[in-house]
Amino acid sequence: MNSLIRRMIGKVAVITGGARGIGAATAKLFAENGAYVVIADILDELGAMLADSIGGRYIHCDVAKEDDVESAIQLALTWKGKLDILFSNAGFGGPSGSITSLDMEQVKHLISVNLLGNVHGIKHASRAMLKCRTKGSIICTSSSAAVMGGLASHPYSLSKAGIIGLMRTAACELGLHGIRVNCVSPHGVPTDMLVSGYRIFRGNETTPEQVSKLVGEEGSLLRGRAATVEDVAQAVLFLASDDAGFITAHNLVLDGGYTSACNTLSFIYQ
Repeated sequence: MNSLIRRMIGKVAVITGGARGIGAATAKLFAENGAYVVIADILDELGAMLADSIGGRYIHCDVAKEDDVESAIQLALTWKGKLDILFSNAGFGGPSGSITSLDMEQVKHLISVNLLGNVHGIKHASRAMLKCRTKGSIICTSSSAAVMGGLASHPYSLSKAGIIGLMRTAACELGLHGIRVNCVSPHGVPTDMLVSGYRIFRGNETTPEQVSKLVGEEGSLLRGRAATVEDVAQAVLFLASDDAGFITAHNLVLDGGYTSACNTLSFIYQ
């Protein structure tokens, strides 16, 4: 990559859930753009290999545990003396089924990871940014399921909607210090988590390629075009960079227009 267009030179970033999927794609893109990246995840082998390949650092981090998140932030401070970016991306699909029969212990666990994990991240990242007087950028991963009903399970949708509310209130407070807080809300990205979800309903033989085709045909106005992890990484790169310096409290939905228009009407234009 041409060094003249690298957008993150000298920036220090922590990415939770960074060992695979959207997090891994973002870690690679950040590094290509000149950032120093700390990957925080529970997938130790994958995370450590990726960190080594991009000249970054890896730390085991269960975001449901506040001490783990604090340690990940502290690693960035110890390594490079500052924190510019947090991409709070860790999460999982959790329990599904009727609301009348939900296992509440499973729901509480999902909330502790998907929602409280973001609370932990914003809390400790903002502390570090304030201490270092960094006008940083915090990006959380929400979902199209937070803005449109019926796309995911009740607990997952709840957790992702909560992230958007948290992002907006945090942006109000932290904006006073020049710290920006935003969300990305992907739709239909054929990650391991989405493929696993499809396998529950369509059978264990469902492949990532089949999911990508289904999403491209049914989950986008851009027919035949499914989102990729690289699409989301590019959006996160933009929000993290100085190019987005006047954007905060924003939920950037990456859905090919799905949640904004009814794609069943596309026959009008055929």
